[in-house]
Amino acid sequence: MGIKSQSTSRSELSGLIPRITLRFLQFVFALAVAGLYGTDVNNARKHGVAGDPKWVYAVTISGLSALTCIIFMIPFVKYYLFFAWDALLFIFWVAVFGVFGKMYIHENPEGDAGIQRMKNAVWVDLFNMVLWFVTAVYGGVMFLKCRKTRPTITGRATV
Repeated sequence: MGIKSQSTSRSELSGLIPRITLRFLQFVFALAVAGLYGTDVNNARKHGVAGDPKWVYAVTISGLSALTCIIFMIPFVKYYLFFAWDALLFIFWVAVFGVFGKMYIHENPEGDAGIQRMKNAVWVDLFNMVLWFVTAVYGGVMFLKCRKTRPTITGRATV
């Protein structure tokens, strides 16, 4: 029993490092999106104008993503039970990338720093979308894999 528990802890540790790395990258890039889009929302607020809903949506999704990363980086959270939330955030990021990609990918900045910033933000959105897709798929695979294992306390029941 001691040998099995040591191998289990090693496999858990080997899975923990990539998971924490992915979540850290998601966290950093979510904050980057919040900063890139938040700049325009803050400028609108300073001028007494309501923020454009597209930009507010992007900032909200980045905030949800950052909060999710903080929660899912806690080692005791069984992240694979919440793979559907990762999938939902992936869909939200698809929407962000789609909306802003359509607006800015083919736009010529012509020296306008604001448009160049938004063109860069679109590629950060794409990277976020890919990261959330990877964690959703990984979580789904781990969910299916862990569903078929036996509990460690008695080893008799199948889940």
